[in-house]
Amino acid sequence: MAEIVLVRHGHTEWSAAHRHTSYTDLDLSPDGERQARDLRDRLAGRTFAAVLASPRRRALRTAELAGLTVTTVDDDLAEWDYGDYEGRTTAEIHADRPDWNLWTDGAPGGETPDRIGTRLDRVLARAATLLAGGDVALVAHGHCLRVTGARWIALPPAAGGRLRLDTATLSALGHEHSRPVILRWNT
Repeated sequence: MAEIVLVRHGHTEWSAAHRHTSYTDLDLSPDGERQARDLRDRLAGRTFAAVLASPRRRALRTAELAGLTVTTVDDDLAEWDYGDYEGRTTAEIHADRPDWNLWTDGAPGGETPDRIGTRLDRVLARAATLLAGGDVALVAHGHCLRVTGARWIALPPAAGGRLRLDTATLSALGHEHSRPVILRWNT
């Protein structure tokens, strides 16, 4: 059966520093470029009916270095909009708001969990229609792909907070007995 393969982009200077990065359009760091090239071997021999990617440079460059040909740039695959918290670390935010939790509170001036969940439900609906033609790759960002995993198995967006996802990793969504399941995560 066809799979939806989630590809998280490689390191950037901000991801290495644990800074929230959504709309800031950063390039991959040299280490991130190496990570993305390493994905090429892991994806060798696979063909994809479609490759959907975030419009951010870090995702598009990861796809390129991993040997994937992007068929659709999808704005719905952009990272969670961190609004006023863009560029800040969780530790910095907790200095002002000790009880803040992205997964339940969202970001002031940015997206709520429900809003990103709705956005990624649209991505999953598009990807599901493409599965008849074979595997589909989604190249994007950590938090949005964590929400994607949660939504695939009918959990609320906040459940993505329980799905760790490192840079330049692969995960796979599929079916077991016609039920959506997570086949592999953070490999």
